[in-house]
Amino acid sequence: MLQGSLPAFSPQDNPPAFHPSFAVRLMTFCYLAAFNWWLLLCPWTLSHDWQMGSVPLVTSGWDPRNLLTCAALIALVALSCRCLVDLELQRHTPAVVGLMLLVIPYLPASNLLVTVGFVVAERVLYIPSVGSVMLTAYGMQLAWRRRGTRRALVAGAAVLVAAGVARACMRNLDWRTRETLLRADLAVLPLNAKLHYNFANFLKDVEQQENAIKHYKEALKLWPSYASAHNNLGTLVLASGRAEHHFLQALKYNRDHVNAHYNLAKLYRKKNRVSEALKMLERCIALEPRFVQAHLELLLLTAEGERRPILDKLLELQPDNWEHYLLYGNWYKGRGLIPVSLDYYTTAMRLSFSGDTASSERGKLQALRAAALLLRSAGQRARVLQLVIRWHAVRGGGQPMARRARAARAWRLRTELAGRAAQYARPTMQPRTVTSTCLHHSQLEISQRSYVENAKQNMHNTDGQGYAENGPPFRHIDKILDNNVKDKDNCQKTNNSLKKNVSISTQYKPTHNKSETGHKQKSCPLHKKKKIKDPESFTPFVSDHLIKTY
Repeated sequence: MLQGSLPAFSPQDNPPAFHPSFAVRLMTFCYLAAFNWWLLLCPWTLSHDWQMGSVPLVTSGWDPRNLLTCAALIALVALSCRCLVDLELQRHTPAVVGLMLLVIPYLPASNLLVTVGFVVAERVLYIPSVGSVMLTAYGMQLAWRRRGTRRALVAGAAVLVAAGVARACMRNLDWRTRETLLRADLAVLPLNAKLHYNFANFLKDVEQQENAIKHYKEALKLWPSYASAHNNLGTLVLASGRAEHHFLQALKYNRDHVNAHYNLAKLYRKKNRVSEALKMLERCIALEPRFVQAHLELLLLTAEGERRPILDKLLELQPDNWEHYLLYGNWYKGRGLIPVSLDYYTTAMRLSFSGDTASSERGKLQALRAAALLLRSAGQRARVLQLVIRWHAVRGGGQPMARRARAARAWRLRTELAGRAAQYARPTMQPRTVTSTCLHHSQLEISQRSYVENAKQNMHNTDGQGYAENGPPFRHIDKILDNNVKDKDNCQKTNNSLKKNVSISTQYKPTHNKSETGHKQKSCPLHKKKKIKDPESFTPFVSDHLIKTY
């Protein structure tokens, strides 16, 4: 899996493995093996992390811990000899199997064959615990055969089981939450710098900044070259001016610390040290090409015309992130490419609806607002209304479906009415047929020239005595015209004698101003309303088939 190479570890992961003295390494690793066996027999001191000073190094032959190492070694040698003898005689098979399960699975994690990335890890004792249980059960079985020891054996087994159950319940309470686990392990291993660091991270997440700073400093006191602790502490002391010092210390102890490069670049950008910030971001991206936050920070330091490669890289790294599409849409909007910008805003809105996080809820509003402002700036208010209606229909807003449908129908109705008013108020360039139920009486008049021409046309169809088949005699034309002029002043008689709905092919404005008709007659009482000003023309949000002419 590692292509023929061994994994790389640091001194903070396994301090004994990096000690220059072979004797110190050997004594410490032998003691760690005995300590793991003791954890199987008496699991009282437990912790989820045993790094950074949890187990001090055995640097002298007079260290009392060497006694435990010797006792474990003697017991192991005795069991091995007994198993080898019994193996030839094919006796005590459970002891042989138990010893093999106890020793062989632990060897790869013992640091005696290869270096591993931990000092003590309780997880590597799962399979050896099976061998320990088999040895214990087989020893109790042999002791049961002696009649004088049965009562003591039963009492010892009951105490052992009760103690194991009590310890398991207590440890389960420690593992309830992240806080309880860290506090319980800190009480057991107060010299573990890694536990102080993790507890400080927890305090930072719950907004207890002062306590977090104390534990970061305690971790650095126990382990001065802890690069991650320097980096995280720098993020909390920005106001005091010590942030740059801690970021530089983190890079001093770990030149490839990605987060330290990134945080230092942000600090330099805020101080307008652009060249140094760009240098740090380039180094950060070189160490981690898929570091999205570094690309976003680099986007802020890049000129407007050179941002497209960075935006393309962001979409490549996170194609489902709505924020990147919103940034791309803003870039296109700044360059005047409105259709392309609208496409990116729409994509951002669609991606924000696919998630249920707080960021997705924020994305729904931001993408909608950006698209609506873009359409409004382009004068497409109808599309803005359509976009809002669709957004409400998809999002729901916690409203019932019937209520949302009524709101959408009311919006459409108001838009249609505004569109019809604008359509009637705007003068047309071509004649059209208008149907009206109340027209001025001057619109119903027949000119004298048309009447004379119609009368002359009817004369061609007379029987020679001056009478038409369907009209009066030609010699009475002047008299009829005089009567027609006298009847013009009576508006009520004219309206009663004609039909109410008359279709006229003409070009006119729906007004009743007397100066436009060329007559001085009194207007109809129904039209003595105040003239309404023409509303501001705009493109109505209504389909053509919904606009009717009355």
